[in-house]
Amino acid sequence: MKKDVKFSTRMASTDREAIKELAKQSGTSMSDYVTACCLGKQVVVIDGLKEVLKELKSIGRNLNQLVTLAHMGRVTVIDLESVCRAFSELCGAVRMILERKRW
Repeated sequence: MKKDVKFSTRMASTDREAIKELAKQSGTSMSDYVTACCLGKQVVVIDGLKEVLKELKSIGRNLNQLVTLAHMGRVTVIDLESVCRAFSELCGAVRMILERKRW
C-alpha cells in the first residue's frame, strides 16, 4: 500500500528509542512497526527462525534430488531414516522456539 500521508506525534526521546529498538528487532521500519501496533496487529519476533528455515530448505533440496533420481530410475530404494531424523530435529527446534513465547 502506498504511504501518502505523513503523521507526526510528540513523545519522550526514551520512548522513541524504545520504539526504534522494537522496530529493529522486528525487522521492520519504525513507520511499519508503529502502524501495525496502532492497528492492533500482532508483531511477532521469532529468534532462531533463520537457522530453522535454512535446515528446512536443505531437507527440501535433498528430498527433491531423491525424487528426481527416482524418476530417472537411478535410485530404486531410498533410506529416509536420516531425513526423518533431521525433520524430527527440525520439529523439535520449532517447538522450542514456540515455547519461548517472546511475543
